[in-house]
Amino acid sequence: MSVQVSQVDSAADRNAFIKFQWQIYRNDPAWVPPLILERKGFLNREKHPFYGHGDAALFLARRDGKIVGRIMASDDPNYNALHETNVGCFGLFESIDDHDVAEALFQAASGWLREKGRNEVLGPIDYSTNYVCGLLIDGFQYPPTLLTSHNPPYYGPLIEGCGFSKAKDWYAWWFSEYPEPAARLRKIAEARARKEKVTIRSIDLKQIAAEGQRIRDVYNQAWEKNWGFVPFTEAEAEHMAHELKPLIVPDATLIAEVGDRPIGFVIGVPDVNVALRKINGRLTTFGLPIGLLKLLYHLKKARTGRLIALGVVKDYRRAGIAEMLVLRLMDKAFSLGFTGELSMTLEDNVMVNRFIEAMGAKRYKTYRIYRRPIHS
Repeated sequence: MSVQVSQVDSAADRNAFIKFQWQIYRNDPAWVPPLILERKGFLNREKHPFYGHGDAALFLARRDGKIVGRIMASDDPNYNALHETNVGCFGLFESIDDHDVAEALFQAASGWLREKGRNEVLGPIDYSTNYVCGLLIDGFQYPPTLLTSHNPPYYGPLIEGCGFSKAKDWYAWWFSEYPEPAARLRKIAEARARKEKVTIRSIDLKQIAAEGQRIRDVYNQAWEKNWGFVPFTEAEAEHMAHELKPLIVPDATLIAEVGDRPIGFVIGVPDVNVALRKINGRLTTFGLPIGLLKLLYHLKKARTGRLIALGVVKDYRRAGIAEMLVLRLMDKAFSLGFTGELSMTLEDNVMVNRFIEAMGAKRYKTYRIYRRPIHS
């Protein structure tokens, strides 16, 4: 039977788009079901801040009336203006193991992007690299942590069979015990930080909107030369701060300052995915908050976390700031019995990867971004 692809234009199709994942991952013990309410918000054109400057479209593939795949195409003018490129993205890709289905989805996404004037597609990227991105190509046995992707092993060959090639790899690292080199490194980093008169403080949750903008300012300066970078808009930073606020532990989200100027930050959060695995995507059952209660219970018991972002402005890269931020976060995490992930780092960010490895972390996952030309 041939494959038919249609653009999602109704609430029913949007719900089907979200719930298709349950078909793909029903036998995958590592998969973490997303929170359906959160996914609806992520795809809401009226509320998600990406649509303040970009655009996206969702597509479903069907065969004989049955859904067999899905994809999102997204266009971010901010990215193209910054990098002087002409690319669009595919994301939220899910498909049965079938070349015809995958190719039909990529053709639909590419056709939509072609109408936007784009000549290349990158992915998987959900809107932009400020959100979930990358295809898992090793470490399939490990569950995904908060805001990271997971997929079946066959996705890599399936995508490559459709003519995509590697653009860039990202690494995820796992800390399982307190590193021995930390004490020696701390002395060096503290001496450098004192010389620069740097202070490090916990985030103020009572001023979360203002703190989010301070972190945004540092992030947009610190990451501007990185591959795939696109700056957070004010609206996106405010949205992200609001989304993460329930998970933020002040002692694990730190801001480095010189006087009143923020020059670095680190964000570490408990891994809510540990709890999400227990509720199968729903906060309520028969109108009762059973899922919410289970979520809160298991989140309280969780002892894994993720360092999701680290940034230091260029002027202070050699002042020991990044080392101090990471060490303080690790001190707090290990004192509470936490282990966890640091991700994601670019494959060619040699200095950062060496530092992380020297601290005793093990690289345990690799994520890949693919590219393919869009032919006229």
